[in-house]
Amino acid sequence: MYGTAQEIEHTTSRWSAPRKWLTAIRWLIGAGLHPKANATTQRVADDLASRMDYTTGHARYCLLETAARLGVDKATVKRHVKYLRELGALAWVQHGSHANVRPLHDLPGYAATATVYAATIPPSYDHAMGHTIVGTGYTARIVIDMRDCNTSPKATPNTPVDNPGNPPVDNFGAEGLAPPSRTGVKEVGQVDLVGGGFNYTEQARPRKAQIPRQRSQINGRPRTAADVQKAGKTVRLVRALVNWTQSVPLRRLEYVLRPWTDRGWDAMRIADELNGMCAGVRWKPKNPVAFIRARIAQDTAHQAAVAQAVAPMDNAAWRAFVQLRQALAIPAVEPERTDADRLRARANWNVWPEVLDHLADDQDDAIDLYGEALCKYAISQQARTQTADYAY
Repeated sequence: MYGTAQEIEHTTSRWSAPRKWLTAIRWLIGAGLHPKANATTQRVADDLASRMDYTTGHARYCLLETAARLGVDKATVKRHVKYLRELGALAWVQHGSHANVRPLHDLPGYAATATVYAATIPPSYDHAMGHTIVGTGYTARIVIDMRDCNTSPKATPNTPVDNPGNPPVDNFGAEGLAPPSRTGVKEVGQVDLVGGGFNYTEQARPRKAQIPRQRSQINGRPRTAADVQKAGKTVRLVRALVNWTQSVPLRRLEYVLRPWTDRGWDAMRIADELNGMCAGVRWKPKNPVAFIRARIAQDTAHQAAVAQAVAPMDNAAWRAFVQLRQALAIPAVEPERTDADRLRARANWNVWPEVLDHLADDQDDAIDLYGEALCKYAISQQARTQTADYAY
């Protein structure tokens, strides 16, 4: 998330309390959804969670105190807080400023307005966990089905109550205290017999209306047992080829990989996709099911967007457009930078860590956007921070 999407008024992430927030943070970092988030990001999140309000999920930034507690420099804390914002796990409640907040509380002296962050959980985590969400944005909430959570034993009549430490007491129900009656009482459902008496044969009850089960479909047709068996064989080979999926039961892995097996992908192609997700790194996902589900969801959403973009064109028109674009070699058009963009970027010199990152990526573009003065200031601040570290 970037720009105003990192504020609680515009964020797509929902509110969270500190404990649930830390669980989501561990998954987001472990799933590799941000290329620069790492163990230091987790430490910064743990420090923020320790100071969060359990009712609102808000916490003050406290940059200097956080850097001192973690034993890192301020620039490191700023970068990793930015990674948390880009993951959708933090949103601004209040931006820090030089405005004096003490008069608002009838206090003397001066204290600048602090930056306040809110703990948020992005939609990618809820989608991967299969959560049902009501509402949108910061005020969205999870729907939890509590209908099957009543596991307390029901009180049965005529059952003695066990009172530990006290003499045994027979607490019988009201039915056990009723005197026996010689008079037959006709109950609902009994049928009179010829010559007297009752028939206690249970009558057939009307059957409840059953909701027909809806089978999942493959290319518009219902899924069959043969389809499941074929997918199981494919996934069994995939699990043998991809070592970090071997902790997942075969049936569950087959269910998670159905979007790919339904497309007719064979075991080699699926294994290539899974191995490519972790290629070149030593990191392996701690929760393979959630990791695969999130990546497949991203791939599905991308394909749906591409299909929607080219849907109005028929195949012949699309091929003609591709050939024309290749012939003309039309470059990608980017929005031209304006003086207002440069003025806005140079207004706050506290963003010098971001200036350093921009200089590392594209020096000429960074100088054009921030100006030579701010770029030199960022380099000098980096040198000063390194000198201070060596002094200690």
